[in-house]
Amino acid sequence: MNTELPTGSATPLRLVVHRYLSYWRSLGRAYRREQWQLDKLCQFLEAGRHIDLDRASFEAWSASLQHTTPTMRRNAQLSVRRLCLYRQRSEPDCFVPDPLYFARKGPRHIPFIVSPEQIGRLLEHLDAYWTAQPMFALRHAVLRLAFVLLYTAGLRRQELVNLTLADLDLCQGILKIRATKFGKTRLLPLSTDAQAELQVYLRLRWAPGTDQAEDAPLLGHYTLAGGFSGFSGYTGGGLYNLLARTLEQAGIVDDQGRRPRIHDFRHTFAVQALLRWYHEGADVQVQLPYLSMYMGHVSIVSTEYYLHWIPEVAFAASRRFEARYGQLIAGEPS
Repeated sequence: MNTELPTGSATPLRLVVHRYLSYWRSLGRAYRREQWQLDKLCQFLEAGRHIDLDRASFEAWSASLQHTTPTMRRNAQLSVRRLCLYRQRSEPDCFVPDPLYFARKGPRHIPFIVSPEQIGRLLEHLDAYWTAQPMFALRHAVLRLAFVLLYTAGLRRQELVNLTLADLDLCQGILKIRATKFGKTRLLPLSTDAQAELQVYLRLRWAPGTDQAEDAPLLGHYTLAGGFSGFSGYTGGGLYNLLARTLEQAGIVDDQGRRPRIHDFRHTFAVQALLRWYHEGADVQVQLPYLSMYMGHVSIVSTEYYLHWIPEVAFAASRRFEARYGQLIAGEPS
């Protein structure tokens, strides 16, 4: 039996992928990551001239992911399995991979919680490299504002990239985060310091030569071709690389020599909110739903993933417990 396609032909799986993505998007899911993963699978099958997905081609595709982490490999395999289960409804005999043989998740990454002193050093590093050239002045202003918003508002990286000038309410000091991970739009009040940083950035952002339309990206850069020729927004990968390189240059590391990931700033935001509530004497349990709403989560369960029992939190919680119940432990009358 012929099991190969002529070079350049599309696999039947592409039609299934199209129906699958259309189905989920009709229910309000974006499925951008799934589209990227499934497109890579189809490209792999087409490059290998496989007619369709079967056990051998699935195992070959899985082997091609060895450069990724076990968790990423498993997530990709699960995405393909969900596609196959959807296909099985109309094609009962189609191949469905067995998750028993999928990659095992790696240990959970312990996030780097950035301290106020470290974020201060990071901003000082950026100021030290400020230059008078417009292109580089804007780039450093982008970096400074990006780190401030990541740290003080807990934005996802893609939310930061997607911000446009229309999403700013400068009078109220509010950012509009539109149609994000769970298809929700939310309004984020910014801290006083973050509002001040935004105003400083906008003086450069509104300079002649930049795109000032309402739907123009908030964070952008000049494009060059024999001089300034235009203005473009950052891609998620482009901004990520710029932020990661800055963290490396600034030498921000923990006691194990690790640098923070960009997503660690979201963990940091949640932990710092928790610390503020303890220091202010607020009822943490009452405040958690507000934090969940601010971060764009569907429930407190999702938010709990970002709350970590670091020494500062443990100390603050112990101080509150001692103030309330210390006399009972010491045997003093209430």
